[in-house]
Amino acid sequence: MEGSLYRLLEESVDIAWVYLDRSGELGNGDAVRILVDTIERMIRHGHRNRMFLANKAIAKYLESKGNVVAIRERA
Repeated sequence: MEGSLYRLLEESVDIAWVYLDRSGELGNGDAVRILVDTIERMIRHGHRNRMFLANKAIAKYLESKGNVVAIRERA
């Protein structure tokens, strides 16, 4: 990944992390791994919108905790 994509990854993870932290949803030690893996995979598939990336990663994380219904789309 080139530098600007690393920045996109970092900013998207930060958005998701702040949301999860403020909403009290953090607690799973796998949060960083899930967020980074989800966002990195979507960036590799061409997605570039930070909010889209963050929202999908949040949904994947919550799904992993059993708090939401599974997403039908691939991330």
